[in-house]
Amino acid sequence: MEEQYTENRFEFLKGDKVLWMVILVISIFSIFPVYSASSNLEYIVNNGTTTGHVIKHMFFVLLGLGIMRLVGAVKYEYIGKLSSILLGLMIILLVVTMFTGQTIDGASASRWLKIPGTPISFQPSSFAFLMLIIYLCRYLTKKITRERLPIENIMYIFGPILLVFVLVAKDNGSTALMILMVSVVVLIIGQLHWKYIAGFISASFVAIVLFLLIALNTNMIGGNRVHTWMSRIETFTSSKAKTADVDDESVKAKNYQVMQAKAAIVHGGITGMGPGKSALKQMLPQSASDFIFAVIVEEYGLIGAAFLISLYLIMMIRIVMIASKMPAFFGSLLVLSLGVMIFIQLAVNIAVAVNLIPVTGQPLPLISYGGTSMLVTYLQLGIILNISSRIQIYDEEGMGKKQSIAEINDIA
Repeated sequence: MEEQYTENRFEFLKGDKVLWMVILVISIFSIFPVYSASSNLEYIVNNGTTTGHVIKHMFFVLLGLGIMRLVGAVKYEYIGKLSSILLGLMIILLVVTMFTGQTIDGASASRWLKIPGTPISFQPSSFAFLMLIIYLCRYLTKKITRERLPIENIMYIFGPILLVFVLVAKDNGSTALMILMVSVVVLIIGQLHWKYIAGFISASFVAIVLFLLIALNTNMIGGNRVHTWMSRIETFTSSKAKTADVDDESVKAKNYQVMQAKAAIVHGGITGMGPGKSALKQMLPQSASDFIFAVIVEEYGLIGAAFLISLYLIMMIRIVMIASKMPAFFGSLLVLSLGVMIFIQLAVNIAVAVNLIPVTGQPLPLISYGGTSMLVTYLQLGIILNISSRIQIYDEEGMGKKQSIAEINDIA
């Protein structure tokens, strides 16, 4: 009786219970650093109020959790079958964004598309990235046992990747590079022949070099951010060079973001200054989004940062475990691919905060202030939880590990 009650109590949380608990803990925790860091938006940027920002963040957290649960009620195979249509829709929105995109909160890139008749804006690039990965997973699963013709790979695999990359790269270089990186990982995990992967990497490298040369030396690609990217790379390399003049005012100005982030991390020490007591959040640009990890370390110290990273580590471990237990190839590939997306975004955000890589605008998953990225992360996790809830069903139907890929392929 007690066992039945326990099962019913957790029935709402369909899927991996440990992953659910980790997501809930991180989501609740995110409210505190966002509330603290958003004071920067009120007093420095003169944008809204701290209370207004935290209420907005809490709304997106609740909305994200609701979406995550709703996704769990839909068979993930249907999501895969719809991915090509949704990817086409996202590509159209990316084209529209190129011509009518807007900037928000002082950003210099037109990445946001406003929904007509409403004050709501979103980034189509984030949704396009997600749909592309789901599409690739499904296509790689279809007829996996046969050799595809080169023209098929060019049209149905490399074509969509490069098209999304080109449309995103102009205003969001870091996300465009992540699209290429994750896509290559998906192709490797999806067992595409190595000669095609090597050819795609070579062709992508040549295309990127040509894009940079054209953007830097001509006016053919208007409104691009290549000069901003190069400036960030030069700033990063100069900050790492032992011969750099630390007293040079121009160097200090360019390194301002990183210097403030490093100062906040050092100021936090082992135990931190305490919740809401960050002294540098008012001087740290994008303290509620791109550099929120530095605020977390300053307020909660090395101990708090270690605890947060351990939660992310548990999340990654559970994702790998779900993928390893999933007998259907599409489900397993999709879980791993979505996990790679989350991990790379997480790694990039933390690496920027501790000055391991040049500054780039990638948020901290489930924590950074902002709607689009947060909702996409909840969508990713919702799909993963959806797939984890199907493992027991497959076991009950006799779809065990001993069956071949052809026998357990659920979408071909």
